[in-house]
Amino acid sequence: MSTFLIGRNGEKEAVKFLEKNGYTIIKQNYHAANGEIDIIAKKERHLSFVEVKSRKDTKFGYPSDAVTIKKQQKIINTAKAFLIYYDEYDEISFDVCEVYLKERRINYIENAFEAE
Repeated sequence: MSTFLIGRNGEKEAVKFLEKNGYTIIKQNYHAANGEIDIIAKKERHLSFVEVKSRKDTKFGYPSDAVTIKKQQKIINTAKAFLIYYDEYDEISFDVCEVYLKERRINYIENAFEAE
């Protein structure tokens, strides 16, 4: 399976997980000049910017290991662009959704990193 398909399948599983846990999906694959956010989801007045990382296994490390400081900064800057137009929230978080495809398991990390 190509990395593109692994990523797409992981995002589909992440959406199912979020919806099952009471989130409403606001946007998927949101693009701004600074970068992209995989999923923007809302639960009541909490807004989550979710980076999805999918792996078939952990042979090359945990999925969240791929969310480097540089990647975090791109997500934060992209979130700032989104927030200019969206103000229906009381709090936000930057989360990482690890999807393990072979195990059919998800590890959801709330507040995986913070904006400065």
